Amino acid sequence: QVQLVESGGGLVQTGGSLRLSCVASINIFSFTAMSWYRQTPGKQREFVAGIVGGGTTKYADSVKGRFTISRDKVSTVYLQMNNLEPDDTAVYYCKGVFRARDHWGQGTQVTVSS
Repeated sequence: QVQLVESGGGLVQTGGSLRLSCVASINIFSFTAMSWYRQTPGKQREFVAGIVGGGTTKYADSVKGRFTISRDKVSTVYLQMNNLEPDDTAVYYCKGVFRARDHWGQGTQVTVSS
């Protein structure tokens, strides 16, 4: 069974940084793609950043230049978040596509205070 577990969220001031981690129960290169999404109450979950097998990355316009997605060679995908803003406050979710199915983690809360 594929499992994803996020960690690294917390409370940070405007301009601060956090690094989120997503640990998979299988080798990270088994996934077609890995992504980070975020969601605030009453809103749809939105794409933040993604990385595909070849290493190509993609970012939402709102986080370009501030967030960086990366992965190690075993089981973890990271989201380095710099220069955080109050609008970045959300629950952040990791998603992995494995054998054409989406698998989600439970989420980690990020709160940016002004």
